[in-house]
Amino acid sequence: MISYKRIDCNYFKKYDTIAMRVYVKSHYVLDRINNGLGGILLKEVPVKNYVRDFSKHAKATKFSEKFDITNWAFFMAFDDGKPIGAVTIVSRTADIRMLDGREDITVLWDIRVSDTYKYQGIGQKLFDLAVEWSRSNGFKQMKIECQNNNVPACKFYHKQGAVLRKIDEYAYIEDVDSRFEVQFIWYLDL
Repeated sequence: MISYKRIDCNYFKKYDTIAMRVYVKSHYVLDRINNGLGGILLKEVPVKNYVRDFSKHAKATKFSEKFDITNWAFFMAFDDGKPIGAVTIVSRTADIRMLDGREDITVLWDIRVSDTYKYQGIGQKLFDLAVEWSRSNGFKQMKIECQNNNVPACKFYHKQGAVLRKIDEYAYIEDVDSRFEVQFIWYLDL
């Protein structure tokens, strides 16, 4: 039986057991109309399948070493006690550039579902918990980052009503593993 609960740092080791893999089958490619003056069209293009594992970069056990997590919220999904999904929501933290110095937004920092539990509504429920927490705490928007090679996530956020407001082709230029990925920033009005 699947259950969901808000968690604290005592659960972070369990949180980190949940892999954060993206199975890439396609990318969104930017097609600039009239060198961008006519807009940008995103075209989904198939690619040779590969796996992008973000688990090594997103460790809940390391969050408090880098940031003050006082204003963060964490939720997990369990199947009879086994960790199968998790979400982190960030708010009101001075060192988080994604917040843009705003006090009225949250950032969906991390959302993950174990491979064998994907496409069963668990990610939806975790997302709903993040939105519900953000609304109930008076926030006006949720900011969400993903990449052009995570097409399922882009489609998911679009389905939730989020609007793609920023595209940055050079956001990851310094990261050898990510330098060719394009950053997409979505905003969901709460």
